[in-house]
Amino acid sequence: MAYLDWISDKALISCVDHLLNKAKAASSDSIKKFNKNVIDPFSALFQITGFDIDHNTWKQSEVARQAQKTLQNHIGDFHQNVLGSVEGWENKGVGSVIDLVNTERRIIAEVKNKYNTLSGGQLANLYKSLDGLISPKSSIYHGYTAYYVAIIPKKSERNDKPFTPSNREKGTRETANEKIRQIDGASFYTLVTGNETALSDLFEVLPMVIHKISNKEINKADSAILTDYFKDAFGK
Repeated sequence: MAYLDWISDKALISCVDHLLNKAKAASSDSIKKFNKNVIDPFSALFQITGFDIDHNTWKQSEVARQAQKTLQNHIGDFHQNVLGSVEGWENKGVGSVIDLVNTERRIIAEVKNKYNTLSGGQLANLYKSLDGLISPKSSIYHGYTAYYVAIIPKKSERNDKPFTPSNREKGTRETANEKIRQIDGASFYTLVTGNETALSDLFEVLPMVIHKISNKEINKADSAILTDYFKDAFGK
């Protein structure tokens, strides 16, 4: 029986395996680069004393923090890869002007992992970029609906609304356009797959896929806590 009914097992395993390899590389690189990077001794001093920890505990935490920061950059790519593996959707890859395209449904999307991945100015630039892709008659995406997708929303609420970031140069918000939209991750997974619980279903099967690839298992206590985190992020 397939893990999910909207993506092949082969594609899902490939996406997960790719991210696990990125995680291993991030951890390894963080350890190698630790002594090459300039350490802030003031920060280290106050963390050790303020958090009441020893140097080894601080160092392990700092190595993990640096590795986590690197890995976070790849989580958005993971979602892009998964969504781009759904029938009818094309993953345009890293460095393209847009992340995902569905020509039949006339949709393009830019996928970010978290609502605060982009700053205010970057959000305004993204709006202009999306507008520049769908508005000109000469564009291959003319008339498409463009989505800015933040997988992890600011609040655990579903949203699919016009994307109107602040434009600091104008001192106003960008003009609302029904074809330039922002959407949370759970809602976009539903839009892509047609499955209302697609994102939660993905989260539920990931431990099984990870175990198949790496033979590493998440214990029941940790699994329950992680499920609570998911509910906090996306609502119950």
